[in-house]
Amino acid sequence: MIRVWIYCLLFLWIALPIKAEQQRDTLIVGIYHNPPFVIKTENQNFEGLSIELWENIAQSSDLPFRYQLYSDFVGITKRLEYKDIDLTINPMEVNALRVQKFDVTQPFFVSSIGVAIPYLNRSPFAVFISNIFSKAFLEIILLLIFVIFIFGFFLWLVERKHNRFQFRPGLLGLFDGLWWSAVTMTTVGYGDKAPKSNIGKTIAIIWMFTAVIIISSFTASIASTLTITGLQTEIQTAEDIRLADDISVVGATNGEAYLIEENIPINATFASPVLALRALAKKDNDLFLYDKTILQYYINRLSLNEKVKLLPIALKENYQSFMMPKNHRAFDQINVGLMQEIQKERWIDMQQKYDVKE
Repeated sequence: MIRVWIYCLLFLWIALPIKAEQQRDTLIVGIYHNPPFVIKTENQNFEGLSIELWENIAQSSDLPFRYQLYSDFVGITKRLEYKDIDLTINPMEVNALRVQKFDVTQPFFVSSIGVAIPYLNRSPFAVFISNIFSKAFLEIILLLIFVIFIFGFFLWLVERKHNRFQFRPGLLGLFDGLWWSAVTMTTVGYGDKAPKSNIGKTIAIIWMFTAVIIISSFTASIASTLTITGLQTEIQTAEDIRLADDISVVGATNGEAYLIEENIPINATFASPVLALRALAKKDNDLFLYDKTILQYYINRLSLNEKVKLLPIALKENYQSFMMPKNHRAFDQINVGLMQEIQKERWIDMQQKYDVKE
């Protein structure tokens, strides 16, 4: 009986450290639902760009692991700080603070802040009428009238003493000057009124060449103002974004941080990009800032291409990596495996599979 107990104790003495070692070597991978990088499927499995990338690395490097699901990246970063998980494969923006606190791998993706706006699905006639009565169009017309008046007035002032039949004195004569100025500018050339004095002819020559220049620029401006399109926008910088009345973001994201940094008011904060995009599609907001890659993914998957437009601009590009607790034993192995994996042709195929473009 004593011998049996000795064998049992010997077995436990050998088996328990082995089991503990196996548990220690199984990496805990913290993830959260973040399409197209990490997608939780209906049958409680996981897929996505980061999932496939990591599983290829783990297989090549013979690394046992298990996933630990969290609600968002805040929970992930806290678990990394406490060393409750071994790494996160959700793309995390590389910045000075995170490099100081964590082991940061080679960046595997370059993203940026995207800008989404709603399509203005109005009839061409409605767009035309709204542009006709727009402030921009009115400013062009008023400026044009002002220039015509200036040259017409000066010509009338000179010609009223030398050419009283064509440029009559008084208010009617002033109208004659405006008529000549407008006809000359439009190159109609009726010939019913023409200057006779040398000073008048000099003014006419100056006006002819000036009119050629300004009428071309005014025509281009008017054509641009009256362009009938679903949506015309020139948002390129933070200053252009300020022109929007209602700007929305998802809380605690790069989009929100960017607007705060640029001192741009935020009108609505949503819990998820799906809710924000649906509000944008209903035209409840004018503009939505979020990660450009994820925006494009949701616009395609939610079939919002005819209701929401992703502008072809990128604000504040950032590099994204896997992150691990500081001085993690498997960091070098995982980092090398990551670098090798993103150089393979299948990495490009994976990006195309999930409609991802850098």
